[in-house]
Amino acid sequence: MKILVTGANGLLGQSLITRLLGKGHQVVGTGRGEVRLQDPLRQGYEYVSLDITDGPAIEALITDSRPEIIVHAAAMTNVDECELKKADCYNNNVSSTRFIIDAAKMVAAKLVYVSTDFIFDGTAGPYSEDAEPAPVNYYGSTKLIAENAVMQSGLEWAIARTILVYGVAPTTGRTNIVSWVKQSLEAAKPIKMVTDQWRTPTFVHDLAAGIILIIEKGATGIFHISGEELMTPYELAIAAARFFKLDEQLIGEAYSPEIKQPATRPPKTGFIIDKAKKQLGYAPVSFQEGLRQIFSQTS
Repeated sequence: MKILVTGANGLLGQSLITRLLGKGHQVVGTGRGEVRLQDPLRQGYEYVSLDITDGPAIEALITDSRPEIIVHAAAMTNVDECELKKADCYNNNVSSTRFIIDAAKMVAAKLVYVSTDFIFDGTAGPYSEDAEPAPVNYYGSTKLIAENAVMQSGLEWAIARTILVYGVAPTTGRTNIVSWVKQSLEAAKPIKMVTDQWRTPTFVHDLAAGIILIIEKGATGIFHISGEELMTPYELAIAAARFFKLDEQLIGEAYSPEIKQPATRPPKTGFIIDKAKKQLGYAPVSFQEGLRQIFSQTS
């Protein structure tokens, strides 16, 4: 199967492409700048540098490569940056999706869109797929607009919503919550983590596996793909510190209002993943196992 993946240089993109190639799929990946996936993993992989806000470039790539599946994983995900740079956020998260939809129609490709728990307001989590969206920040609003565009596109589609993805990829150039905690504590840097927000953190390889299950089972509709353990960022940081044998005394507790951030965060999200388990056979690892796999990759 020929699959196009946007956001190929990111944490999810690298994990997803590596696993798709391992299953014998033909993959075209797009990202900004040079390819970051390691050379030994690149057999059968074509990489194209692409600005996802450039509609003509997207159309040219998709009509030329003619993928059967498009996984749109690229997005502007820094929540505070989205709040401060709304035009950039809209172009990256909404306009890009509409460009991809238009081009996908030309080649009759199925679209798998990667979305977020931040489409919810956090007053009634954990959430199932049929819960009513009500975003509390601009990032979440753009992702919801893009979701609706996908659902109304007339394409065959699936949406994979996820939460607080963590893991390790040596060449992403960005940190995630676990790698940031680990790096900070290794440098003996005190950090503060909130105790009044709750999430179900997602190991990146589980998210990649969930998306591949959607693809290979021909599944359509919305799926919540995350871990199962509801925890606060503070609890997550303490668990990571203990696992990696780092100084947990460097981790301070904080309430959300103390952390002055431009964008509001939903207090309690988390996902109910029964649908993904039943329909896809999705089976996420525990948070401890996710940390163990990170350790095995970095040690």
